[in-house]
Amino acid sequence: MSNSKSRLFFLDAIRAWAILMMLQGHFIDGLLDNAFRDNSSMLFATWKYFRGITAPVFFTVSGFIFTFLLIRSPQTGWSNPRVKKGIKRGLELLVIAYLLRMNIFGLFKGEIYDSFYLVDVLHCIGLSLLFIIGFYILTFARQKWIFPTILATTTLILFAFEPYYKTLSFNFLPQAMANYFTKTNGSVFTIIPWLGYATIGSFLSVLFSRFQNNKNVYNFIVPTYVAIGLILIFFSSDFFLYLHEVTGIQLFQSIFNNNYLFIRLGDVLLVFSIFILLRKFLMNSTWLKIGQSTLSIYIIHFIILYGSFTGVGLYRFFHHSLNPYFVVPGAILFMIASTFFALQYENHKVEIKSSISSFLSTTRIYLEQIAILLFEALRTITEKVLRLLGLIKN
Repeated sequence: MSNSKSRLFFLDAIRAWAILMMLQGHFIDGLLDNAFRDNSSMLFATWKYFRGITAPVFFTVSGFIFTFLLIRSPQTGWSNPRVKKGIKRGLELLVIAYLLRMNIFGLFKGEIYDSFYLVDVLHCIGLSLLFIIGFYILTFARQKWIFPTILATTTLILFAFEPYYKTLSFNFLPQAMANYFTKTNGSVFTIIPWLGYATIGSFLSVLFSRFQNNKNVYNFIVPTYVAIGLILIFFSSDFFLYLHEVTGIQLFQSIFNNNYLFIRLGDVLLVFSIFILLRKFLMNSTWLKIGQSTLSIYIIHFIILYGSFTGVGLYRFFHHSLNPYFVVPGAILFMIASTFFALQYENHKVEIKSSISSFLSTTRIYLEQIAILLFEALRTITEKVLRLLGLIKN
């Protein structure tokens, strides 16, 4: 098996882990009774910490994989087929994200609930892909160092200035747009700062691609990621405090007070390192298939847990009401069920899409025939009424 394929499989393995952690995290956080959320409990505190790692890993690996495929193409600029595919993918994710928050019963009443406009994971990943493509298009004809420099700089700016912009309400924007920048209205993930993880993943991908043919690439990456990761986790806060003491700039003090972005980036690098070390043991086809089916898994989990389209989901009936003896095995079953249904869909995707297309075509034909009959009936009735009124002759 080629190195490039191994690397792609290694990235799929990370995505598989991230999506499964996301499933159990959403299930437990949504359904566990507040009485059992004890931060003094080592078990709960450990779960909570690792839950906080999931989203950064997911965003980072998404940026990494997309950029790896983008720059691997021999074509550049708009001639690169990955550009158009990426734009299509980004827009698809945005459409799916809004559809998942659509409530059909609300539409029947002529209402669109505020929750429809909230921004979540798919919105951010979709926009992140579009941003990465934008950076690529602006820099592909320039020197090669400019693209990764812009990516890394974007991450640094978004992370460093988070204490400033997180206090802004962006109320000068329409709420649907403001939700991309502020959590004030209930958005879970906003494009700032979470775009920063996608761009740093993209940056790491560029570096990785430059040295991918070096037989010692993994031997260099692992210690480098571990060293930088540990520095970010254990020393970055003190570093910002030191900068504040030396310069007196309040921004550094604010970062020190809530340095979760840089610490989580350190966690991401450690996760990458672990999966790189274990890459030879992560070649199980089912595991890799899970990593390649994250969108389907996410959609199915969202429908089951939050009740997309109908508002009827587990969250509605068991919100913060279960004890650990139910929620833990429930989370395991939830992961298995969501994954199983998603993989079944992926295995029969062609047939399902064909059946849906056939159904829609047949429905369209019947609707056209009904419309013609209704039009003819309406015309006949109209003519009779006009004759009765003497407005037209027989």
